[in-house]
Amino acid sequence: MRPDLLQALAARVADRDRAGLLRRVRTLDAARGTGVVSDGRDLLNFCSNDYLGLAQDPRIVKAMQDAANGCGVGSTAAHLVCGHRREHVQLEDALCEWSGRDAALLFSSGWLANLGATQALLDRDAVCLQDKLNHASLLDAAQLAGATLKRYPHNDAAGAARQLVAADDAPVLLATDGVFSMDGDVAPLRELAALCGREHATLMVDDAHGFGVIGAHGAGSVDAAGLAQADAPILMATLGKALGCMGAFVAGSRDLIEGLTQFARTFVYTTALPPALAAAACTAVQIARTEDWRREKLQSLIARFRAGAIQLGLPLGDSHTAIQPIVLGDAERAVVAASALEVAGILVSAIRPPSAPQGKARLRVTLSAEHAEADVDRLLDALGNMASMSHARCPPARE
Repeated sequence: MRPDLLQALAARVADRDRAGLLRRVRTLDAARGTGVVSDGRDLLNFCSNDYLGLAQDPRIVKAMQDAANGCGVGSTAAHLVCGHRREHVQLEDALCEWSGRDAALLFSSGWLANLGATQALLDRDAVCLQDKLNHASLLDAAQLAGATLKRYPHNDAAGAARQLVAADDAPVLLATDGVFSMDGDVAPLRELAALCGREHATLMVDDAHGFGVIGAHGAGSVDAAGLAQADAPILMATLGKALGCMGAFVAGSRDLIEGLTQFARTFVYTTALPPALAAAACTAVQIARTEDWRREKLQSLIARFRAGAIQLGLPLGDSHTAIQPIVLGDAERAVVAASALEVAGILVSAIRPPSAPQGKARLRVTLSAEHAEADVDRLLDALGNMASMSHARCPPARE
């Protein structure tokens, strides 16, 4: 008898439930700055990716409202049909100028950008070399393209070199996160770029969590590493994190963007971003580029949190970005810790496998320029009151 697919799916859900790894969607009733309302309770939010505090900036909201009043809500079609508006062009131009790239192409999400770019570049004869902690979208993209996927140890440029040499004469795309979404550490981009230069491989950087946050005027991890377009030919970044909007882009040479326009199926066959959203993102780019005080304040809050967490003896990850993981190891322990924080009025996500490696469940604390020093101190006080955390069997925090 042929297996029933729905029954098999239900069995997998039951297995995940028994393992204590079942995920649930949380519905927020309201979000105001760093505060959210969930089930009628006010919570201080430390799990948003709104790193620069722009998601509710009134200037960006007005830009979206004004554009919606003029051009409506939906773009009504894919870019190559009749969905490409002047607001999209203006946003692409602004992103090119900020990132120092010749051309850019908009996608409706970071997942679609990685999928489209990778599948346009790779085929079954190619090798895709990736960091083991890359975002799932990069890993899935390589597999769906049919390329041979090889994964090197996290942030290990020497390991990447060994894998690259083993690829012989096959075309190679080396793809890495710029800032890793669960650990918050930064890829060794200079070393990886030099390796790609020596071995004639192509470097792709997913800078979803670095763009807008690090580098000169927020130009991202590639800029912070002192790399030019020729060193890291393919840059992907999202608009839904530091910019507080939605969508993503790939930027690089005009030849790259022309190629993606023709062959990136997730661009060709997807409805374009709403033009009003593109207008909002364009305003967000202008604000993020010029208001350096947001990055300065964020760095100050990061330093304050790390100093306090280290003083408390918390098992802090080796990160100096807005993503500050507290690695607790056991999945149940992470859930209990997140629940205790929620009782104290603080929202922090418990990250468990498969989003984190087995045995490395954690609290994923994220900081925003919207937070006040008093907010960080409140979080530290709550963490300090959780006595169980002081017995974490994890490596000590590192400065």
